[in-house]
Amino acid sequence: MPDHHTIRNHKHLQIFGKLLHDGNLWHFNRRTVSGAFAVGFFCAFIPLPSQMIIAAAIAILVRVNLPISVSLVWITNPITMPPMFYAAYKVGTFVLGQEPLTSEYHLSAEWFSEQLHIIWQPFLLGCLICGILSAILAYMTIRLLWRLHIVQHIKERRLRKKALDK
Repeated sequence: MPDHHTIRNHKHLQIFGKLLHDGNLWHFNRRTVSGAFAVGFFCAFIPLPSQMIIAAAIAILVRVNLPISVSLVWITNPITMPPMFYAAYKVGTFVLGQEPLTSEYHLSAEWFSEQLHIIWQPFLLGCLICGILSAILAYMTIRLLWRLHIVQHIKERRLRKKALDK
């Protein structure tokens, strides 16, 4: 994890000023970490180049762990972005009851910009649906894993105490 001083002094995050001094933005607890995963996964499906700034703004607004929220948007990177956004497009066409575009598909920015006027509605709807579903799934998974970790820790502590009492 990056140092909180590094993030506070990051040139793109300076717009948030004193809001970066909230302690919840830097703490690791069940609420802030699970919320950060939800924010990060949701923002990963935002098809804009400013995902990190959006994730930071949402993390500050809902007071969840900022470094985790901002780091998780890198789930969408140049390697993972095409399959993730194509899957989002397919989800959008399914929900809208449309047939997916059947023209020659080329994985390029030029093809995308030429076809955008046709695919924008199912693409954006799919991004919204995938973002919401992945955020919910990430939130619930982290809450469950955190709880299982705590339960295991309590069991181990009880076993150690019983061993010491004997």
